[in-house]
Amino acid sequence: MTASKKDSKTSDPRPLNPNGPRIRKAISAMEELGISEDVVKPVLNRLWKLYNREWKLIEDDNYRTLADAIFESVDDKKGKAITMQDKQEPSSKRSHSSTYHASSTQKKRRQYCQLVDDDDDDDDMDHSSSVNPSASDKKSKISDDITKGQEKIKIALVNEIGIELPEFVYITQNTTFQNAHVPFSLARISDEDCCKKCNGDCLSSRVPCACSRETGGEFAYTPKGLLKDKFLDACIANYSEPQKENLFYCQGCCPLEKAKDAHHPEPCNGHPLKKFIKECWRKCGCTMACGNRVVQRGPTCKLEVFATKGKGWAVRTLEYLPKGSFICEYIGEILTNTELYERNEQRKKKNERHTYPVLLDNDWGSEQGLKDEEALCLDATHYGNVARFINHRCFDSNLIDIPVEVETPDHHYYHIAFFTKRNVEANEELTWDYGIDFEDKLHPIKAFRCHCGSQYCRDAR
Repeated sequence: MTASKKDSKTSDPRPLNPNGPRIRKAISAMEELGISEDVVKPVLNRLWKLYNREWKLIEDDNYRTLADAIFESVDDKKGKAITMQDKQEPSSKRSHSSTYHASSTQKKRRQYCQLVDDDDDDDDMDHSSSVNPSASDKKSKISDDITKGQEKIKIALVNEIGIELPEFVYITQNTTFQNAHVPFSLARISDEDCCKKCNGDCLSSRVPCACSRETGGEFAYTPKGLLKDKFLDACIANYSEPQKENLFYCQGCCPLEKAKDAHHPEPCNGHPLKKFIKECWRKCGCTMACGNRVVQRGPTCKLEVFATKGKGWAVRTLEYLPKGSFICEYIGEILTNTELYERNEQRKKKNERHTYPVLLDNDWGSEQGLKDEEALCLDATHYGNVARFINHRCFDSNLIDIPVEVETPDHHYYHIAFFTKRNVEANEELTWDYGIDFEDKLHPIKAFRCHCGSQYCRDAR
């Protein structure tokens, strides 16, 4: 997959710095494939000029463009050498020599492609290559696609410091653990909760359809698939101003307090008030290309999971993202709050690591008594997607989580979708505020020691 060539903007681009960090990184990557620095440098310099100093075109896809150019260069040189040799050697020797040189280069090319492109391997992190003894180390550092083809886009994993990747199964849809009450039935979607008579794109209609009622009779999305500024700013305001009017309190027994003490639960401490988005769904007459179907189509931006020092794994964007861009959904196991509490107690005894779960508590305060099977949360420890690697950051994170209804109008279960709160630059880490109260030592979900680095950190010590 060689990158497309660009016309040079200048006839004499500045020369490469042979000791630059990007140069050394590219050379190191090729050396781990058994290709010497002397072979890499002239090809690298040629690509530098050809692509007009566009490093991304050279670095893309684990230096595939560079590797392809090197193999092609070697093939050309060996082809010329064989041609000269043909004029001097008997035909029997020429045939053997030609076959040897061609098969040697082709073997290395196949091994390189296997190293960076083996999506069908059951365990990408353990796969190794015979190009060079150090190739197995390279495979332990980079995975071409952590989703193993389950998402529309590939999401690479980069481990340059050698930390351990947690064991989990990558899934693209939430899955129920045991007792959670999550009935997905078309019959439960009444005509008032869908737009059966719509067709094409609902956003292009002069009158917003029934699915826009949750957002005040206006769609939350722009035709470009971004959140509207007005809606997004209102969501951010609810988070950034934790005043009493932005909290609601369980009218009956709070599931969180009940988990602490079933016999003598404390009064509810309040839950954040969040705005909902209602997307069109299967019972709607519009198509999958409808502008009100953003989250259910899955992630489309270029993401990368990478290892950090001190914060474990993290996620960054490889491209510029405007404000209001959809990133991904938080995917995991659907548990009842009771199941979560029991699971956490078992983890404490075994001293097991886990992801920080997400409470689906946006409607807990609307009923006098919430049944145990209706107090839900998401746990991505054993089953999850790329969102399980997104780190917490207090207050000034660049992502916000917003509830989204798709297949059910029941607020007990909904999807958690991440959107950018502001413009985000390429290679910037993506973070979101988990909403942790670090002072609450009795909370059933134990808070961790925060390393977010924000000047507004709530766990500053």
